[in-house]
Amino acid sequence: MSLDWTHFTPWASLAGGLVLGLAAALFILFNGRVLGISGIVAGVLRPRAGDTGWRLAFLAGLIAAPLVWGLFAAPVVPRIAAGPALLVLAGVLVGWGTRHGSGCTSGHGVCGLARLSPRSLVATLAFMASGFATVFVVRHLLA
Repeated sequence: MSLDWTHFTPWASLAGGLVLGLAAALFILFNGRVLGISGIVAGVLRPRAGDTGWRLAFLAGLIAAPLVWGLFAAPVVPRIAAGPALLVLAGVLVGWGTRHGSGCTSGHGVCGLARLSPRSLVATLAFMASGFATVFVVRHLLA
């Protein structure tokens, strides 16, 4: 195995992690809620009175942020080696997993681990193990 030094971005990744951690800390500080995308989306799909506005604003920010970034930086062209059917299947499996795991990687991996939640530690280990196993199967057994 070799490291792809061309696409190795430790500083950009560190900056992104710091911004995400700061956003999660500010979110729980000011809202008293864990910053988990699946929970925010679920709250929009099953709204409660007075709880929809901030959720829609948050989701609008997720959509607007890359558009605003594109005004100041060259667009990044994603390289996806999968067809539309496989992407839809992957999305459905991720959605199914977040419902059964009571949260997503942002809720468990960022906020839950920061709160030292044992449940989030187990969930994050399961996410990572599943990802490692999937990459191994796809790249080494099916290749």
